[in-house]
Amino acid sequence: MATIQNRDVTGDEDGMRLDRWFKEHYPGLSFGQLQKLMRTGQVRVDGKRVKTNMRLMKGQQVRIPPLATDEKSTNAAPKRAMPRVDDRDEDFLKSVLLYEDKDIYVFNKPAGLAVQGGSGMSRHVDGMLESLRDKHGQKPRLVHRLDRDTSGVLVVARRRSVATALTKAFRERSTQKTYWALVRGVPKPKQARVSTYVAKYQAEDGDRMRIARHGDDGAQHAVTHYSVVEQSGQKLSWLTLKPVTGRTHQLRVHAAYMECPIIGDPKYFNIDNWELPGGIQNKLHLHARRIRIPHPKGGILDVTAPLPQHMQQSWNLLGFDVSNYDPDIEDELGNEN
Repeated sequence: MATIQNRDVTGDEDGMRLDRWFKEHYPGLSFGQLQKLMRTGQVRVDGKRVKTNMRLMKGQQVRIPPLATDEKSTNAAPKRAMPRVDDRDEDFLKSVLLYEDKDIYVFNKPAGLAVQGGSGMSRHVDGMLESLRDKHGQKPRLVHRLDRDTSGVLVVARRRSVATALTKAFRERSTQKTYWALVRGVPKPKQARVSTYVAKYQAEDGDRMRIARHGDDGAQHAVTHYSVVEQSGQKLSWLTLKPVTGRTHQLRVHAAYMECPIIGDPKYFNIDNWELPGGIQNKLHLHARRIRIPHPKGGILDVTAPLPQHMQQSWNLLGFDVSNYDPDIEDELGNEN
């Protein structure tokens, strides 16, 4: 016989909305059914009537009446309908794993692999993370993004509470990121700060960003620090790019704005009658090289990703040596007010 339950809110669920908590524990219960239970006072938190949008706190108790869900009525959490998982996804993710502990995964995302799904997108990192659900059924969570054609460091939280902490670090700009790029020409000066406004617009090949004016519809402030590491005459240069803000396509737009677009960029390489040097592949030469982020358990997580094959080939051809170059991010970034 079905009975009333009282379930404790765990530390990992601290701050979770009540409706989201029910979705996690009782996916067979519709939102309409939950609302009816709330209106009639059958669901309570610490004995009190509450609303579906309340934020739960660790240690609180949620009163669960006997539930008639889309599955058979039960007073225990029904088994989650697990998405279909490709057996190869876990092997692939482990093959590009740079770092892991009980809270975090860091992957070296290949160029050409999307982070999230979209129109006509069947294979992406977010889908692959289904293969890494833990014994409690929790799926690792994305906390930031990389463009599909950008390779490099991608941080993933293994639990909800960790995702919240990491997302806060990105939002508060306490995360320090270094990208490497191969660009046409040599920017002047060789080390500087780029500060513009950018706005999204619709092009034939999808969303693009443009340099905008303050006050333009949808305009967002974008700030990037850059430095020339090495150059090949006046034709090509290797840049470090350090975004202070995190706007869509920010580094690609800022490189084009400096009239030094990134090699292989199909959206923003805007130099007419320019020939790609022999031996260099026409692929985006932008790589998330390094990230330093406060670890939720203390200290700084500092991870570096090796260059993808097409960029390493270009570096070899141009005689650029990566072996002794990974700058101290703190020294180069400075303070942003």
